[in-house]
Amino acid sequence: MISTGALLGIALVELTMVAIPGPNMFYLVSRTLSQGRAAGLISLLGTAAGFGVYLLATAAGLVAVFTAVPMLYTALKVTGAAYLLYLAYRALRGRKGSPFESQELPKDSTRRLFTMGFLTNLLNPKIAMIYVALLPQFIEPARGQIALQAVLLGLVQIAIALIGNGLIVLAAGKLAKFLVARPTWMRIQRYLMASVLGVLAVRMLADRARPIPA
Repeated sequence: MISTGALLGIALVELTMVAIPGPNMFYLVSRTLSQGRAAGLISLLGTAAGFGVYLLATAAGLVAVFTAVPMLYTALKVTGAAYLLYLAYRALRGRKGSPFESQELPKDSTRRLFTMGFLTNLLNPKIAMIYVALLPQFIEPARGQIALQAVLLGLVQIAIALIGNGLIVLAAGKLAKFLVARPTWMRIQRYLMASVLGVLAVRMLADRARPIPA
């Protein structure tokens, strides 16, 4: 149903996204450092629920968009490439502060941890852009069953996001110590991520829009 190229493409995009500090990482790491791994993992389950909402909405919406207005496929592709270039620029600039800086936070209940993880992900503009502008890049209309393609690609994205962020939660304490001792590593990571995002953006713009089958 989905090609190997599409599978590898969405996997590479999500691996890069996981490595770039954003609202999700800041929240998950801060909760882990202040309240322990269990709190971080419960918060991670909340973010998973947020991914689910985006996935279902996207799968339903793309069918209507690709069928009714085929030209929007090209518009989505250009938007996705532009967003990747924007992320590359932001990666080079860096973000003030680090998600691995220790900070004191009040203890939250399990329910609140899950809810805050859910809302943090649901209101995260980076996640919204993944589903609105980036995931459609890897859907191949000629293969048919657009909704199923979207669901399968979305599940791959969610699996990588949960595994990647889960590993970050489990290793948050060690990562914090490592980064404090080696601040140069963050600069290298930013340049590497910016390069990957830039290459992906150029490939998207160079690739011709695939026609929508009648």
